[in-house]
Amino acid sequence: MLFTREILQAIYDRYTHRAFVHPDPLETLYAFDSPLDMEVAGLVAAVLAYGRVEQILKSLEGFFALSGPSPAVWLLDMDRYGLEQAFMNFRHRFAHGPQMTGFLCGVQTVLRQHGSLRAVFALGDRGGDIEEGLQGFVDEILRHAPMDPGHLLPRPSRGSACKRLHLFLRWMVRKDAVDTGLWEDVGAHRLLVPLDVHMHRMALLAEMTDRKSGDIKTAREITRGFARFTPEDPVRYDFALTRAGILEKKEPAAFLAGFIP
Repeated sequence: MLFTREILQAIYDRYTHRAFVHPDPLETLYAFDSPLDMEVAGLVAAVLAYGRVEQILKSLEGFFALSGPSPAVWLLDMDRYGLEQAFMNFRHRFAHGPQMTGFLCGVQTVLRQHGSLRAVFALGDRGGDIEEGLQGFVDEILRHAPMDPGHLLPRPSRGSACKRLHLFLRWMVRKDAVDTGLWEDVGAHRLLVPLDVHMHRMALLAEMTDRKSGDIKTAREITRGFARFTPEDPVRYDFALTRAGILEKKEPAAFLAGFIP
């Protein structure tokens, strides 16, 4: 079963609305107007975006209860001891307080030094392969993290799909009814698919890949497949396709069959 532009666009038109965002960590960004708050909220939401969505949203609810109406101002005002105390009992699946504190301390320092997460991304970005900028972004945060954030902040150089980091970039760079477009200048044409189980299964079914490993090579292959339809925005259909698996709770074949004329 192969995708066509018409099928993909029909799915996009059906699901790319804020009414379909819940439940999704992306929804937490909509509570903020300040770009800096949206950056901080987005990065925290992205790094915690693994496991059951109910648990993700519960962990994020706890974070935003601490940070209040401006997570960026709150983070910049905190010190290490305050963060350690705030997240002493934190747990999100495999992540515990020290990992979260290390991550937040690193983000705090780069914000103080560079003013925004967009500026941090720009440090290693030369306008080519998006992974180069992403690696520099991660390296800069890790350089200032007093404790290793562990899997909360994966390193692109290790070859994983880094789904959560590419999800963050999608939220920041793309602009439509669901994605914010805060970093539109980065260029949506450079984005890679945030490869999760839903997208991988869809892509296997649509014969966009035959790779069974959900690594960065597979993410690149699937992205190239979507780029045949929308080279200026190869991640255009990511939200709609993955939302379908969560909301419809159908197998990929059954879901796609509903859009075939």
